[in-house]
Amino acid sequence: MRKHDLYERDLSSASWRKSARSMADGDCVEVADLGGGAVAVRDSKNPDRADLRFTEQEWAAFRGGVRDGEFD
Repeated sequence: MRKHDLYERDLSSASWRKSARSMADGDCVEVADLGGGAVAVRDSKNPDRADLRFTEQEWAAFRGGVRDGEFD
């Protein structure tokens, strides 16, 4: 899926989920599956703010970076 197509999608009925590792104070992000491996990410404390949308390849690269400690 092209990046442009991700931002054309209406997410008003998206199913958002928090990580099982979310902080107790609510500081976390929520993720919604967009199909085909693409996802949208938003701030759980400010769900009305703009979300970020990632293609399958971008999301895989991000997850790999987290797993490998790239963002520590």
